[in-house]
Amino acid sequence: MMNVKDFYFDLPQELIAQDPLEDRSSSRLLVMDKHTGEIEHRVFRDIVDYLRPGDCLVINDTKVIPARLFGVKEDTHAKIEVLLLKRRENDIWETLVKPGKKCRPGTVIVFGDGLLKGTVVDVVDEGNRLIQFSYEGIFEEILDQLGQMPLPPYITHQLQDKNRYQTVYAKHDGSAAAPTAGLHFTKELLQQIQDMGVKIAHVTLHVGLGTFRPVKVENILDHHMHSEFYMVEEEEAKKINDTKASGGRVICVGTTSCRTIESAAGEDGILKAGSGWTEIFIYPGYHFKILDCLITNFHLPESTLVMLVSALAGREHVLHAYEEAIKERYRFFSFGDACFFTDLH
Repeated sequence: MMNVKDFYFDLPQELIAQDPLEDRSSSRLLVMDKHTGEIEHRVFRDIVDYLRPGDCLVINDTKVIPARLFGVKEDTHAKIEVLLLKRRENDIWETLVKPGKKCRPGTVIVFGDGLLKGTVVDVVDEGNRLIQFSYEGIFEEILDQLGQMPLPPYITHQLQDKNRYQTVYAKHDGSAAAPTAGLHFTKELLQQIQDMGVKIAHVTLHVGLGTFRPVKVENILDHHMHSEFYMVEEEEAKKINDTKASGGRVICVGTTSCRTIESAAGEDGILKAGSGWTEIFIYPGYHFKILDCLITNFHLPESTLVMLVSALAGREHVLHAYEEAIKERYRFFSFGDACFFTDLH
């Protein structure tokens, strides 16, 4: 049995980054050899020193929607907070509502003086509410006007600039959380990487809030993963398959890019284009079909993300890297610093 306690580490509260850095690529980078555990301390833009012509960088181009809405009940004017989780059909969304008990089916919630209205139509698993929205105009534009970025619960500061919780290559609307490893890249850095002869492949995985859900079972094999929607285009799959075929390395930016390509790969190690829902849960013992190296942030103790990284570099190595990072005062979580699990030699 694999125990959730095996992935615990003690993190001082003050190391949780509350604000993004002014310059994205100036965050720190802990580089670790995934085979030996050897560590180097660098700055993120030095990532170019570890990339080689013929490699392929895989990035997740999902875009975070300002999914947190504040409204009032039409009848009592009680304050209600709604978080959009998943678009269903015909303007019906699966949402998380606080306080939920006030929102039985039939409840009408008004946002922004009536620019947007929502009617609770059903209660589904885990108490989530299905809400049917009505409005005039374009939903995305109204959301942009009324909504706030759904920052993770451990970030208590107000975000000054919405774009700082968005990668510079964000394109397809649909995430409730940012693929944070990508926040370190600037357009200039990506250009520099391409000029070196490294391919950049885009995939899309819409990140759900389940990403932050703690593992509540003792035996991690009993944990049920949330499902997330992904897309891999034909042309991008070809870039990745060609890289593998010619002996280059596939380097994922973030656990979301990793989950996407590992979900869409066949047992033969060939990436298939297409779209679908994935509930892939990667933990030690998993055999990676495509991924060679991983760029990722520092994750929550006992989270599925620490388990994923441990599947690649080994639990002892990962916990050692985290110990070093704490000692060196690295910044943790969404707005924090990055690690690169690679082969140093």
